[in-house]
Amino acid sequence: MQKRARTEYRAGEYDVAVVGAGHAGVEAALAAARLGAKTIIFTISLDAIANMPCNPSIGGTAKGCLVREIDALGGEMGKAADATFLQSRMLNSGKGPAVRSLRVQSDRVKYHRYMKRVLEKEENVDIKQAEIVELRVENGAVTGVVTAMGAFFAAKKVIIATGTYLKGKIFVGEFVQESGPDGTHAANDLSESLREAGVALRRFKTGTPARVHRGSINFEGLEIQPGDEPPIPFSFETEAELKNTAVCHIAYTNEATHEVIRRNIGRSPLYGGMIEGIGPRYCPSIEDKVMRFADKERHQLFIEPMGEDTDEMYLQGMSSSLPEEVQIEMYRTIKGLENVKIMRSAYAIEYDCCDPLDLKSSLEFRGISGLYGAGQFNGTSGYEEAAGQGLVAGINAARAVKGEEPIELPRSSSYIGSLIDDLVVKGCKDPYRMMTSRSEYRLLLRQDNADLRLTPLGRKIGLISDERWEKFLKKKEQIEKEIERIDSSFIAPSDALNSMLVEKGTAPATTGASIADYVRRPQITYDDMAPFDKKRTPLPKDVCEQVEIETKYKGYIQKQILQIEKSHRLETKKIPKEIVYDEVKGLRLEAIEKLKAVQPETIGQASRISGVSPADISVLLIYLEKMKRNQGERVKEAE
Repeated sequence: MQKRARTEYRAGEYDVAVVGAGHAGVEAALAAARLGAKTIIFTISLDAIANMPCNPSIGGTAKGCLVREIDALGGEMGKAADATFLQSRMLNSGKGPAVRSLRVQSDRVKYHRYMKRVLEKEENVDIKQAEIVELRVENGAVTGVVTAMGAFFAAKKVIIATGTYLKGKIFVGEFVQESGPDGTHAANDLSESLREAGVALRRFKTGTPARVHRGSINFEGLEIQPGDEPPIPFSFETEAELKNTAVCHIAYTNEATHEVIRRNIGRSPLYGGMIEGIGPRYCPSIEDKVMRFADKERHQLFIEPMGEDTDEMYLQGMSSSLPEEVQIEMYRTIKGLENVKIMRSAYAIEYDCCDPLDLKSSLEFRGISGLYGAGQFNGTSGYEEAAGQGLVAGINAARAVKGEEPIELPRSSSYIGSLIDDLVVKGCKDPYRMMTSRSEYRLLLRQDNADLRLTPLGRKIGLISDERWEKFLKKKEQIEKEIERIDSSFIAPSDALNSMLVEKGTAPATTGASIADYVRRPQITYDDMAPFDKKRTPLPKDVCEQVEIETKYKGYIQKQILQIEKSHRLETKKIPKEIVYDEVKGLRLEAIEKLKAVQPETIGQASRISGVSPADISVLLIYLEKMKRNQGERVKEAE
């Protein structure tokens, strides 16, 4: 259908306009509004606010830490997950605290309703169902946005959080259609406007499995995956008792499944050359798994509920873009799915996104003042990665409106900081996913201590209430006092103590030692020492957890702290904006090219750019010292 020419009219004036109301957009709008900025958030459909077009789950390996950090800074995702979860599990619970991560299966519809209601109740936020088709830029700075119906909304700052909607195109075998996720219409016109404004765009791709009817699944013989008891909340503010109300199941592909895929691989748009976008490296489609890992006899899939009031089930691990009839044949080769009925077919979706190398650490575009990016628009995958970026973009947009300096989270502070640093310094060639291995400080950046690390910053920014701050200070004091107490409390050997130690698989005590010394033994926990600790008083579970972790891993933690202090000089050494890398004698040509492209803000960032060697950093440091000295001499001459 041909669009009619629109008549433009001025519809309102705002401090911050957020384009997109997914997980990034919602956090961005809430943060900006809570910091006093008059905010408007646009969505193609009000029914798609905080939608979960892929797996209705929050958290997972490394992602759970992101959620905790969002909560510690004053964001909303953790509270929403606690309010709408069906099942909660702690991943890697048998491993060290650096890799443990909370994951919940959420009720998809309730999660959407929760976030929509939070937005509706936020007094500084207006919500508007409209497609944004144009970004207005004057003299290198944003001035507002225009809707498809011709409404111009003036805005001092604009945050683009378009997810997979920007020129979205779905693929199911030979079927191709311009579309956003879940059958919503795509945002087709904004891409051209962004390009005209100077934003470089590229194509990424992601996919999602089929949704199937619960009644068509034979659960007998499938592995049951129950939730943990008692469930652990995501939000540090959640005090209500949580209850698991659902179980998940595990199934496996087999040789018959793989044969169906191999026989029809030519009909996959991914292998047939129809998809030009680059897909996620760490979340491949089932056809990709079968072709790339031909020696694997089976692949695991998780059968998970979409909600309490629906029979839709999600087949995690089975994303695909094969034709619909091939999907049916493929799924029905799996034990338990022999008679499965597909309610929503699996599909791949391709979309436009920016190059994050064009962003500053504040998530503002380098070349366009007042324009910020967040979420999948920045080249990431995942709800949690999106929400973390949205929170930072919203905070910095609001701070910029007030003339305040942006917050820039260093890598040593958080997974959010590591995520943003990776994006703006290293870029990404495929959809970026946060993993524990991406952080060199993961023993410090645990999900259990996210509040201790980031709540003081959240308070300073203005997103932490007085009540929450008082509770935080009390918890912090309890932890510090208890660590000090067990460090100075000594217990002499006894038959009962030695019996416990031997039973736990460690050597009996021969001399007196502090409670902390016993806890540092790998086999002994803080609670194991309770019967022998006469001065111990009852403390909250989260306080006890911190006491044990901080005590047991004290040596390793101190090493990481020294590592951070050592790198602090480079991380805080600013690179002047006016530097001309071509004039820096001794820099290799590759380094000059990379430094000019990335425009690092600090020496620390420069040191992490691929193609910039330690020798280049040494040359750069010497040059900056000369610059500083020459500037000082010019000032003296002027005097």
